Amino acid sequence: MGLSLAIVGLPNVGKSTLFTALTAKALDASGSPVAANYPFATIEPNVGLVTVPDYRLEELAKIANPQRILPAVVEFVDVAGLVKGASVGEGLGNQFLANIRECDAIAEVVRYFSDENVIHVEGRVNPESDVETIRTELVLADLGTIERALPRLEKEAKRDKSVPAKIAVMHRLQEWMDQGHRASKMEMTDEERELIRDLHLLTMKPMLYVANVDEAQVAEEHEPIDGVTPIPICAKVEADLAELDPEEAAEYLTDLGLSEPGLNALIREAYRLLGLQSYFTAGEVEVRAWTVPVGAKAPQAAGVIHTDFERGFIKAEVISFEDYVALGGEKGAKEAGKMRLEGKEYVMADGDVVHFKFNV
Repeated sequence: MGLSLAIVGLPNVGKSTLFTALTAKALDASGSPVAANYPFATIEPNVGLVTVPDYRLEELAKIANPQRILPAVVEFVDVAGLVKGASVGEGLGNQFLANIRECDAIAEVVRYFSDENVIHVEGRVNPESDVETIRTELVLADLGTIERALPRLEKEAKRDKSVPAKIAVMHRLQEWMDQGHRASKMEMTDEERELIRDLHLLTMKPMLYVANVDEAQVAEEHEPIDGVTPIPICAKVEADLAELDPEEAAEYLTDLGLSEPGLNALIREAYRLLGLQSYFTAGEVEVRAWTVPVGAKAPQAAGVIHTDFERGFIKAEVISFEDYVALGGEKGAKEAGKMRLEGKEYVMADGDVVHFKFNV
């Protein structure tokens, strides 16, 4: 399974600059980077894949000596700048709401930096106001989704006795969101959440906030937004880092008082927010990271590699990352009794090195 993050925000908050730096794939039709000093520079949603930084891959590769190393990836979708009225078609935002629906989570870039050469769509830098504008547009879009779905469901309720429960949750959501709240903040049972899953409400998605700060603020912590501490990233710094070799980049980060690029913190927080973890396969052909939900059982994890692995699952040979490295790989772990045979009920742990047995 891949992780997909929609990057949203008002125009000129640095979304496309950040996206270009992180993925080097935000290109327009002519092949030029899309990062312009005017609203709606991103006319089509850009998609870029970024590898997930994980030191464990290199450690495994030192032992397995594979032909290639394949890290997990995160998909970033750079969505056109939303403005007031986007939910009813203002600007270009409305046509991109569907792209947000297809993503697992939303990363909202909020402008903290000051630059008189980069205009703000509303004429001033005010993070709280910007967040409120985006939240309002997403809430209004969700209210529109509910309003369009209710007449159809009310007809279905006459012949399907399970539908009234769904309608009841939707009416509660309407009242809640009419007050400006995100759907995810309303108290619901797991069963109620399942009832409205197929509505794909934008404000049910997990939210991350990225504070696009001046270089001098990049090592600071900022006040929480919506109860979430924003991740401070300087888009200009990330753009500079993308052009440096590893040694120069490390020196630059040290000068800024940072231990890693902002991208690493963003991906790590996204994994935590969505409840994801990695396991590994290691051999002569490749060392590879795979992404699974925390709590996934062995057959589900096998299915991430191929559906046949899950369908024909027999058992999993499992070694912890620590044992694999300490004992010099699979052979040493097996001889030391650290390779375990696990069945269908085994719950995967972060860092497991696994070989699946299956029969189809």
